[in-house]
Amino acid sequence: MILENKLNITDQIELAKAEEKISKQKARQLFDSGDIHKVAVGTFAGLAYIHAYLFDDIYDFAGKIRDVNIAKGTTAFARIMYLKPPLKNIDTMPQCTFDEIIEKYIEMNIAHPFREDNGRAEREKYGHGEPEGL
Repeated sequence: MILENKLNITDQIELAKAEEKISKQKARQLFDSGDIHKVAVGTFAGLAYIHAYLFDDIYDFAGKIRDVNIAKGTTAFARIMYLKPPLKNIDTMPQCTFDEIIEKYIEMNIAHPFREDNGRAEREKYGHGEPEGL
């Protein structure tokens, strides 16, 4: 299934290539412009900002909580009816140590709040200050 996209691409491989190219360009822009400093670190709002920043040119759902249940392989992510409480809880989790940051990252990944590209947005948020692959 090809996700509906603003680029009107109907081939999965072509969409993946376009998504990678655009999101990497946007990641570079996020850092070069200083917009990364607008991000509320460790919050869903911050992650949503990054997700929208990276994918708004591609998807209408960029930065918005998903409205469908999703899974990847045998892993089912949080059901939409149960998604908002964990996101609020994740916002309050401590993030002072490496272990706390990892725990928070894992919890956010399990929640998987966006329809697509959760991992890429999370890596920008918790990364080392350089966009992945650049």
